[in-house]
Amino acid sequence: MAKLGKRTVAAREAFAGKENITVEEAVALIKANANTKFDETIDIAMNLGIDPRHADQMVRGVIGLPNGTGKDVRVAVFARGPKADEATAAGADVVGAEDLMEIVQGGKIDFDRCIATPDMMPVVGRLGKVLGPRNLMPNPKVGTVTMDVAAAVKAAKGGEVQFKAEKGGVVHAGVGKASFDEAKLVENIRAFVGAVAKAKPTGAKGAYMTKIALSSTMGPGVTVAVDNAVTE
Repeated sequence: MAKLGKRTVAAREAFAGKENITVEEAVALIKANANTKFDETIDIAMNLGIDPRHADQMVRGVIGLPNGTGKDVRVAVFARGPKADEATAAGADVVGAEDLMEIVQGGKIDFDRCIATPDMMPVVGRLGKVLGPRNLMPNPKVGTVTMDVAAAVKAAKGGEVQFKAEKGGVVHAGVGKASFDEAKLVENIRAFVGAVAKAKPTGAKGAYMTKIALSSTMGPGVTVAVDNAVTE
């Protein structure tokens, strides 16, 4: 077994015995131990009492975090003509049509969010096997299939976060950076939890949110009390 570094050992000791604490306590603990040389991302993972294999239990949505994510999001837009020009003017990093499709088919996916105008979906649809597993497939339900490409690009760049339940019923996302003020991280976390709460599917039975955990990129995780994280 590899020997643990001093930082890892110290972090584990600091987190030992702490579980189901408040969001404020969790954020303070994580920030105090996020001491790597880079600005770590604060991640949230939520275990939901759902089976996303059933259509009436799928959870997905989008939320504009009040304080942004702190991440430089690269945006690709599938559009032609004036809409392509609008996307470029709004700050899209990659804009194209069939040419962009060929680039993606070739294995180059140099973007974090993909947006498309409705008329481009027959082209984008050919990339389902490539974009789908990466949760990059444009979808009208989360505003990434739209004629208002400028607004979509600006939202993506401004701290909008998409979420989708994975096979095990887990939703996860980055909700800020360790350098953020504690209050801003807490606000982002509660906003994200609130969005997932509102996305509760009709087929969900029993307890909807069963576990919520927070962590930094290189740090241990800590669970927070579900009733403390959820605000009406």
